[in-house]
Amino acid sequence: MADESDELTLDKMFEWLERMPVPGGYRVEIVEGVICMSPQRDTLWDTIYDILDQLRARYSRRRLKSDVRIDYPGHLNGFASDVVALGENAAKNDEGRWRSQDVEFVGEVISKGTAANDYGPKRAVYAAAEVPVYLIVDPYTAKCRVHLKPKDGKYRVQSTLAFGVDIDLTDTPVGLKLATGEFPRD
Repeated sequence: MADESDELTLDKMFEWLERMPVPGGYRVEIVEGVICMSPQRDTLWDTIYDILDQLRARYSRRRLKSDVRIDYPGHLNGFASDVVALGENAAKNDEGRWRSQDVEFVGEVISKGTAANDYGPKRAVYAAAEVPVYLIVDPYTAKCRVHLKPKDGKYRVQSTLAFGVDIDLTDTPVGLKLATGEFPRD
């Protein structure tokens, strides 16, 4: 029988990562207990910046995050999402991390090596956490997948839009339209 101290936790896993020589230019997160590393490419950063820039019309800079650990429901889910918008009354937990229940918007930009996580387990985890808006931006297909209205661990509304079509989020906590015409393609 394992000691309680031998139990694998997100904190232990992130402590290990801090001691590992992670190459510069890589983002690291833990999805269902699996450590995932993905390169930070120009396309990824340009898209993140474009989304953050547009969200500034509604959110203060301090309520917008990128590549910041947030722990989500389920087994060992410590995500460092590409873009996160926090609610107005967002607060950090006792460990000094933002709480998943305060997340109003998540945007993930697809990387070839981690696309399956964004379309699969992360979508399910964001829905379980009741994140109101989950956006997947795919520069390889030049399309966005929008997930809305989470309930019972699933998004009830999903749509796919080509780059160039505005994403209407006016009826969500985000409260604005996101332009996609300048999103770069890979």
